[in-house]
Amino acid sequence: MSLFDFSPPKSRPLADRMRPRNLSEFLGQEHLVGKGRLLRRAIEADQLTSSIFYGPPGSGKTTLAFVVSQTTKGHFERLNAVTSGVAEVREVIKSASERRKMYGQHTYLLLDECHRWSKAQSDSILPAIEEGTIRFIGSTTENPMVAMTPAIVSRCRVFQFFRLSDRDVRAALEQAVSDPERGLGALRVSVSDEALAHWVRVASGDVRTALNALELAALTTPTEKGGILINLQIAEDSIQKPVMRVDETLYYDMLSAFCKSLRGSDPDAALLWASRLLYAGCDPRLIVRRLIAHASEDVGLADPQAMVQAVAAAQALEFVGLPEARLSISQAIVYLCMAPKSNSVYLAMARAQQDAEMGQLGEVPLSLRDTHYQGAARLGNGKGYLYPHDFPGHWVRQNYMPDGFEDAVYYRPGALGFEGTLRRRKDEDGKE
Repeated sequence: MSLFDFSPPKSRPLADRMRPRNLSEFLGQEHLVGKGRLLRRAIEADQLTSSIFYGPPGSGKTTLAFVVSQTTKGHFERLNAVTSGVAEVREVIKSASERRKMYGQHTYLLLDECHRWSKAQSDSILPAIEEGTIRFIGSTTENPMVAMTPAIVSRCRVFQFFRLSDRDVRAALEQAVSDPERGLGALRVSVSDEALAHWVRVASGDVRTALNALELAALTTPTEKGGILINLQIAEDSIQKPVMRVDETLYYDMLSAFCKSLRGSDPDAALLWASRLLYAGCDPRLIVRRLIAHASEDVGLADPQAMVQAVAAAQALEFVGLPEARLSISQAIVYLCMAPKSNSVYLAMARAQQDAEMGQLGEVPLSLRDTHYQGAARLGNGKGYLYPHDFPGHWVRQNYMPDGFEDAVYYRPGALGFEGTLRRRKDEDGKE
C-alpha cells in the first residue's frame, strides 16, 4: 500500500482517488514541472534536494509530493507539523540514518503544514538536512520567508505554487467524471456545462474543492434514465460560496494593493481590494485609517476636502457600523481616488523631520519667544515681533525660522487642484 493510502480505494474521497500518479497526469504549475524545468528534471532523476512547496490550498503541493513518492527509489515518510513533535522526527531521522548506512537508500520526509513548527522543532531537523540523512519536503500555505525559521528556509529551495487555472480545474472534473476506475465513470454521471462552469468559478483554482462538490452531487442525486444527471441547481447546492483564505502575507499584499490603488487614482480597483479585505474579516477601522492617512499623504492640499471625506467615513463607521457604513467608506474611497494628487505635504514633513532629527537647530529667535510669563519682556522675549493682523492682507514679511535655517524651504506646493492656488500665493509672497 502506498504511503498516501490509508483506506480501501473505493472508500477514499474522490479528490484523493483522482490524485495524479505521475508527472504526465499532474495539472498546472508549468513554471515548475513543465518540460525541461528544474523541478521536473530533479524529480525524474530522483535528485530532488530539500525543498519547500509553498502555495494556496488545492494547488498541487501534496500531490506533487505524492508523485515524488511514486517515482523515487528512496524511502518516503510523511508527518504533519500539527500532530508531530521532536520525538517523531528523531525516530524518522534514526531510521533514515540506518537505512542509509545499511542499504545506501536515501529518505524523503514530507512535512505538511511545516510553518506550524516551532524553532526548537525546526532546529531538531537541521543536522539531518545538512548531512543529507533526509531530503526534506515542507508543504505550506503560508509564506515561508515570514512564517518559518530562517535556518530551515536557508537550507531548502523554495518552490512557489499558484492557484490552478479554470482550464485545469475543469480538466480535473471531466477526468473524474469519465474515469471508470478511480472516478465516477461506473456511475454514468452526466454533468451539464453550466454545472461544471459553476464549480470551476466557485472553486477558484482549488481542485480539491471542485472534486468534493462533484462527489457530493453524484452521491446524493437519484439515478434517472440509467444515469445520474447533475444540473446547475444541484451543482449550486453541492458547493458553498467561495471562502476567502487569507494568511498574513496575503492580508498585507491586499492592503498594499488597496493603498496603491488609492494613490494610482483607480476607484474600481480600490473598491475591489477594500471589499475583499472586508469579506476576509479585516477590521473596517483599518480601511478608514488608511483613507485618513492617504488623504494627507497622496492628496493633501490639492483637495482639502479629501481629509473631510475620510474622517467623515471614519465617523460614519463609528455611528452606524457595518453594513450601512460601507456606503460612506465607498464614497470616501471614490473621492480620494478621483481627487487631484499631491504628495507635497508628505515631502514637506519628511524634509522638516530630517532637519529636526539633526539636533543642530539654532536658538528660537527673540521675536518668537513666549511673552506670557512675568519677566519675559526683561529677557527680550517678543522684541521685534510683527503682529500680522496689524498689516494689510493680515500678512507681513518676517523671519520665523531659527538661526541658520532662514532660507530653508519644506513645503513646495504642486500645480494640481487647490494647491495650484497655494503655489501662486506662495510665489507672490516671495518665499521661493
